[in-house]
Amino acid sequence: MGRRYAGGVLMMGICLVVVMFSLQDLMGQPSGGEGQDGDTAALDSTEADVYCANLIYADNKTSVCFSDRFLTEVREETNIRTHDQFDQVRLESSELYDYPFAVMSGEGAFTLTDEQVKALKEYLTGGGFLLASSGCSSEHWNTSFGEAMRSAFPDVRKVRLEVDHPIYHSVYDIETSRYKTGGPRLPHLEALEIDGRVVMVWSPDGLNDTGNAGPNCCCCGGNEARSARKMNVNILAYALTH
Repeated sequence: MGRRYAGGVLMMGICLVVVMFSLQDLMGQPSGGEGQDGDTAALDSTEADVYCANLIYADNKTSVCFSDRFLTEVREETNIRTHDQFDQVRLESSELYDYPFAVMSGEGAFTLTDEQVKALKEYLTGGGFLLASSGCSSEHWNTSFGEAMRSAFPDVRKVRLEVDHPIYHSVYDIETSRYKTGGPRLPHLEALEIDGRVVMVWSPDGLNDTGNAGPNCCCCGGNEARSARKMNVNILAYALTH
């Protein structure tokens, strides 16, 4: 406990980061357009305050093709000291509360257990933030994820984010993204808000940055946003400052 996030307990940790760093300090630079480079923060790569979880859920389902490169970019482009790799964490494990930010991704249909549905609800209402992304734009995964969220939050509905939402502008200004097929457009993001706080962001197209996820990973049949890495930088920075 406490290794993965300065402050140990999730809610205390999130409050600590927001108090320690103002939004301007966290960014360390003005926002730039997609693909624009900025000055990097001089940080010791051996130090980390923020660790991120890659969830294991359902029957040992997890993502092996979600690139963690955005964690290094957050560290370089802001003053948020992220660990540069995910930790594998079971959704129903108490260890999840050591992590302020979690990624949930995969392909194909799945069903969460009752224990996992309860854990998901408690994590998000207790201060955690989830980035959900279908691997290779998997429609079956998206359907299963929607069912899981309705089970956890039957009275709350996701809302689609518009271009003026700060999540598109927290580090980089992203108003359009290229895709494998179709013209450039705003990345499709939907959010779940609890008591005025966004606790989950979901991309039906996918933000896995699969081309940088490993030699055996591809998105041959999907249509991921090409701005995925920068979008993930924005989402993590937003999660830690709101």
